[in-house]
Amino acid sequence: MSTLPKTLTLDTSTSRANPTPQPMKRLTVPRIRQRKGGEPLVMLTAYTVRQAQLLDPHCDMLLVGDSLAQVIYGLPHTVGVTMEMMALHGAAVVRGSYHAAVIVDMPFGSYEGSPEQAFDNAARLLKETGAAAVKVEGGRVLAPTIEFLTQRGIPVMGHVGLTPQAVNILGGYGVRGKSEEEARAIVDDAVAVAQAGAFSIVIEGVLESIAIEITGKVACPTIGIGASAQCDGQVLVTDDMLGMFERVPKFVKRYQDMSGVISGAVKEYADQVRSRSFPTPDQIYAG
Repeated sequence: MSTLPKTLTLDTSTSRANPTPQPMKRLTVPRIRQRKGGEPLVMLTAYTVRQAQLLDPHCDMLLVGDSLAQVIYGLPHTVGVTMEMMALHGAAVVRGSYHAAVIVDMPFGSYEGSPEQAFDNAARLLKETGAAAVKVEGGRVLAPTIEFLTQRGIPVMGHVGLTPQAVNILGGYGVRGKSEEEARAIVDDAVAVAQAGAFSIVIEGVLESIAIEITGKVACPTIGIGASAQCDGQVLVTDDMLGMFERVPKFVKRYQDMSGVISGAVKEYADQVRSRSFPTPDQIYAG
């Protein structure tokens, strides 16, 4: 039996796809829990090996988000994501990283039916990807499922507030918690999820006061996205913060204009091809 670690990174100095063993230095779920109230946790989405390689040194967690529906597959929302998509992209991100804990979103329809259904699909994702944990969307109604999973060895990250998989019920991606009744329901959801055993909770698209209240009430770290800087960490869709799309949510800060960089590089290449200035003589193999 091989003694090599299962987690590999790619040695890009020699090959695009040449796995090189790296020491096991991953953050674990217990260590993430211990960061409650401490140094803020950094999380970004990742979907590919190379993306994981570039993000891994700077992140505590990499989320293989079902946002790949829009980012990778051009789907209108996350409802159409399948288990196969999450398993394949999750495995790629694990292969491309060695420091960050990798969390994989459970797609819509893979966990809502029963705790047993959730366990079967979560176990499959962890086996096929090597990820550290799964993430599920929902509040009090999912607390029994989260407890069922955690008691059977599957770490779970919760997700409350704006839950994109429920877009058909919510009617869109607007800010949640504007009414006192909805705000109270979101807080109660987060408390229930934490008490059920979630090791951390994503709080998305809520009024800041709600995120601050949740962060003060739950024992596990909170990860904000369009919530509050007072959460225990933050997450963004990587392609949004890199400026790959012209239109992004209000809460996103664009740290780079990568769409402009790529468009400029491709235009330069196309111009050189059409003018026959590429390839140059030194780039051609002479017999």
